[in-house]
Amino acid sequence: MSYIGVHLEVCGVIPFNWGNTSLVVVSGDGPNVCGHALIKVGFYYFHIAGLASRPYFMPEQGYRRYLDESRKTELFRRPVYLPDPEGAQRKLNELSVDPWYWFGIPNNCVSFVEELFFAGGADESILSNCPVRWR
Repeated sequence: MSYIGVHLEVCGVIPFNWGNTSLVVVSGDGPNVCGHALIKVGFYYFHIAGLASRPYFMPEQGYRRYLDESRKTELFRRPVYLPDPEGAQRKLNELSVDPWYWFGIPNNCVSFVEELFFAGGADESILSNCPVRWR
């Protein structure tokens, strides 16, 4: 199995740098032609992988390893402004406690990233389950 990061435990009292947040989309694998969404917060990447799993995180070096071992390529990234970073931090803490159940289109990697965007006060979304290149 290729590297996908480390399970995120409760984040504790050290907040992440939500002032430097980006949507990151990488290529899919297997039957997933739509790609895979991650959120980059400061120096860390967060994502959901698997059918029932807590979020994973990885620093930049881990992200490069993830791309290499899973044979993925970065399709695009774009910055996202979050006016309420404390809200995003609270939501990440909340999501790190219980498993995220993947239900295909209604509850997937995209919806995980969007939950954090919305909690951070951003009016951002990915228009479909198959991300398109943002400009």
